[in-house]
Amino acid sequence: MKALILASLLAAGVAHADPVTDAARTYAAFWNTGDPALARQALSPDFIDRTLPAGREQGVNGPLQASKGFRAAVPDLKAEATHIVPNGELVSVRLHFTGHFTGKFGEVQGKGQAIDFQAFDLYHVVDGRIAENWHLEDNLTLLQQMGVMPGPQSAASKTQ
Repeated sequence: MKALILASLLAAGVAHADPVTDAARTYAAFWNTGDPALARQALSPDFIDRTLPAGREQGVNGPLQASKGFRAAVPDLKAEATHIVPNGELVSVRLHFTGHFTGKFGEVQGKGQAIDFQAFDLYHVVDGRIAENWHLEDNLTLLQQMGVMPGPQSAASKTQ
């Protein structure tokens, strides 16, 4: 099974010679595909989310839960790692998320709105796997695109 995952990563252009960059690319591939096997490959069994959102489980199950929930709202979600910058055991990753909000997010039903937002992650990689993660997502843009929060045009029209 491990050889099959490695072969699929090589075929997808994910695996390289640097284990720090490999872990970041594998984790980005998880966000792009939603494949739990990729998250388990990239994350240490003792993985710690240092910016854990309220309600999300700590550890490997947290990102699995987040991906599953977000993919229910945005089934065609794509995540492109536009920048991967390694520095020793740390690696910075800029992710560009796109898709269409056609599912449900909480009580809000999507109407096909385009989703296009950025995220920034910093990973601490130990023994080729992500042991810690600090992340920032542009949730304001995401929530405005989903219609959960008013956007800049809505706010401007209310004051005029």
